[in-house]
Amino acid sequence: MRIGIPSETKTLEGRVALVPAACADLVRRGHEVYLQSGAGIKSSFADAEYERVGVKLVPDAAALYEVGELIVKVKEPIEGDLKLLRKHHLLFCYLHLAAEPHLTKSLLDIGLTGIAFESVEEADGSLPLLAPMSIIAGRIAVQIGTHLLHQPMGGKGKLLGGLPSTERGKVVVLGAGAAGGNSAALAAAGGANVVVFDKRPDRLAQMMALGTNVTALYPYEEYVAREVRDADLVIGAVLIPSAKAPHVVTAAMVKSMEAGSVLADISIDQGGCFETSKPTTWKDPTYVVDGVTHFAVTNMPGAVPQTSSQAISAAILPYVQRLTRDNWRQYAPLQGGVNIAAGEIVHPALKANV
Repeated sequence: MRIGIPSETKTLEGRVALVPAACADLVRRGHEVYLQSGAGIKSSFADAEYERVGVKLVPDAAALYEVGELIVKVKEPIEGDLKLLRKHHLLFCYLHLAAEPHLTKSLLDIGLTGIAFESVEEADGSLPLLAPMSIIAGRIAVQIGTHLLHQPMGGKGKLLGGLPSTERGKVVVLGAGAAGGNSAALAAAGGANVVVFDKRPDRLAQMMALGTNVTALYPYEEYVAREVRDADLVIGAVLIPSAKAPHVVTAAMVKSMEAGSVLADISIDQGGCFETSKPTTWKDPTYVVDGVTHFAVTNMPGAVPQTSSQAISAAILPYVQRLTRDNWRQYAPLQGGVNIAAGEIVHPALKANV
């Protein structure tokens, strides 16, 4: 099969879907792998590293999409990509279509088959292609949130971990999956008082085990409102697979917070779990509502492309290998990951959003 790896086109996105070592495995299996020249540079993978393992370089996106059958990229296609995608393409990437009706319509009009990383689900309910980027996003949310609390950044000037003679900062995390769990762990390790909300008892137990400075609660609306009110940093990591995220924090809750507090919405790829959220980019990552700084970048892991590319490449390679086989639809995780095909919406959760 001819596998095409294009350059990512979202603002300040530096990831590449497959690193040279992963491409080498595909080439050894007899596949032709094509890379848009320069696609790996921001992740510190030079064109020469790809050429060394048998990858063929093409000069631009038009040439890449022309030659590729299976298109493997990281983020969803945007305007420039959409002009180059064709009906025969098999597209494998993050799509997040529940929050993107315009993109959904565009892909349906093209008529291709789109398999979303975030929709590939194993029999145990795990989301193996979402997990690595969720872990990174969870950690970035704490790092960025800590920075945005600094007074020169417009924050309230509070050190989350505190020190003797001062109070600790308070971090509220909504959701204790891969993203939220990592946010909670990093915030707790830094010394903050952490409150984590989740509906699953097993996850609540895992969060409590992080340390005595962690409280784990069921997300009753009254409790969420109470804890958000005096939080310094609130991190949203609520996920309903392939569906739009619910608004767990209302505009009224945001208004109740102290000026200079921070909200970081990891769920923004799926529409955001704060009522006041709107998508931002790394070029202009924040905005303020009622004195509260909002951080809602839709490609958070893109800020650390070397780490992110290594992680996503390792996660997706086994599934890419399966997609090169004629019988890939018989593999339940990939079949379940199909969002759209031949001009029709396929995924049940996505259908429910229409």
